[in-house]
Amino acid sequence: SYPATNRGRGIGVWALWQTPFNHAGEMLPTLEVMVGVVALVLLIACANVGNLLLVRSFVRRHEMSVRLAIGASRVRLVKQLLTEGLLLSALGTVGGLLVAYWCRHALVLLLPSGLGAALYLPGEMDARVMAMSAGVCLFVTLIVGIVPAFQTRHLDVAGPLKADSSAVVGARGRAWMRSCLVVLQVCLSFILLVGAALLLESLEKIRSISPGFTTTSVVTTGVSLVASGYDVPRARIFQDELLDRISALPGVESAAYARVTPLGYATYSTTPIAVDGYQPSPDEQPDVEYNQVGPGYLATLGIPLLSGREFARSDDENAPLVAIVNRTMLNRYWGGQDPIGHRLQVKGRWARVIGVVADSKYESVRETPRPFFYVPLRQDFDREPDLNIRTSQPLSSVRAALVREVHALDPNLALYEMITLREQVNRSTSPQLVAVTLVSILGGLALLLAGVGLYGVMSYAVAQSTRELGLRMALGAGASNLLRLVISRGLRLTAGGVLFGTVAALALTRLLGKLLYNVSPHDPWVFGSAVAVMTITAIAACLLPAWRAARTDPARVLRD
Repeated sequence: SYPATNRGRGIGVWALWQTPFNHAGEMLPTLEVMVGVVALVLLIACANVGNLLLVRSFVRRHEMSVRLAIGASRVRLVKQLLTEGLLLSALGTVGGLLVAYWCRHALVLLLPSGLGAALYLPGEMDARVMAMSAGVCLFVTLIVGIVPAFQTRHLDVAGPLKADSSAVVGARGRAWMRSCLVVLQVCLSFILLVGAALLLESLEKIRSISPGFTTTSVVTTGVSLVASGYDVPRARIFQDELLDRISALPGVESAAYARVTPLGYATYSTTPIAVDGYQPSPDEQPDVEYNQVGPGYLATLGIPLLSGREFARSDDENAPLVAIVNRTMLNRYWGGQDPIGHRLQVKGRWARVIGVVADSKYESVRETPRPFFYVPLRQDFDREPDLNIRTSQPLSSVRAALVREVHALDPNLALYEMITLREQVNRSTSPQLVAVTLVSILGGLALLLAGVGLYGVMSYAVAQSTRELGLRMALGAGASNLLRLVISRGLRLTAGGVLFGTVAALALTRLLGKLLYNVSPHDPWVFGSAVAVMTITAIAACLLPAWRAARTDPARVLRD
């Protein structure tokens, strides 16, 4: 009906996760990283299971030799071991799918409380997910189980049937594969530890940085006037009357309207601008975001006014157009010179700059400073602005008083959700919080698996080296010497894993760039902390096997 004014406009249908009303879209980079993290934990678990299967295959060498001696083929042994692995994998797969189904919505529990309907992130356990999970388990079983299975191809029939004297700590030949798997576990665990520490440090900086406005004592809400059929003149009258009533409430220091609340769901408007005295380059098209705010907005939110004045009620549709710019816009378009009184073209109309404010965060806590300006809401009117209130009263009492005043003006109106700006900041940083929580949980699991793997290798080495250990003690070695022998062996494996893990982490932590804030992916403090944690874990994993080695009775061992 109106092709001239509606040219270039249209209607689009968007998935919920792509809209600003659902934080699930912001979770996408986090979940992409989590896929890689889960893959690392899967590899660590595979290395652990592989170690167990290798140990089991060494223990069963005598059995396999007997089977070969009475006529079983080597292919038959491979099939048997793979079948056993597949049975174990099938049981684990069924159990894992059941647990996954029960916990499919658990991710939402990691989010900060009070998010309400701000995040819709259901876990869908459909046929595709189950088929892919089962396929991964089958593939992993074949990969992990094939190494010990194929070792039977080179099994000596006569050797294992003879008396076996072992010295595993001294002789490394048969332990190299298990040692490599432990090094792999330590390497991957170290990468996850570094990632978790980087995300934790980043979250701490995000939560501690000032967003440029006050996050305490300020609440925000709104009233739906458009849905109630208010036209522009009636909406103006209602907003003025409601603001007067709120300002008179006990404990309310100030109140102001704004079309967009910082770090909220709504997006800021953008307009081409022109600045007196500024000549853009041929390929530059200055587009700057702005917000329509009411009188007292800067004081209510605590945004510092560096020069000039704030908007007043007299800055209405009958007054000359005015604007307030931030510090970054001042430096870019006026070269740091005082812009008060200079002209700024907004939407094809010229406005006078009457003030300069400090930079603040507008859409994300992680954003870098950018040009931004404000115009009076009375000169660029919006029927549904957010209402910001600075108060010393509790949120519940402010809400009750505000509902009472709104219903006094129109009993058919309802308030939007009322939250503090601190909660608004927490909502905007919820993806980082989820990333830290998930990586920390999975990193802790990986560390546990690596510790168990190292413990298993050292325990088996000590168990198979009793004759060597007894001989060492008979020749004069003390308990402390055996402790150092076992622990040093474990620390060497850990050192190898940390060395490879450091190289890999230096390359892979760059992938966390979207989630890090003011933190270097190569932070030496983080890497040092991860090394310390891995060292403590390795010592703890080796203590019990080392203690058992130190308690070896040389007389009994040599007699047996």
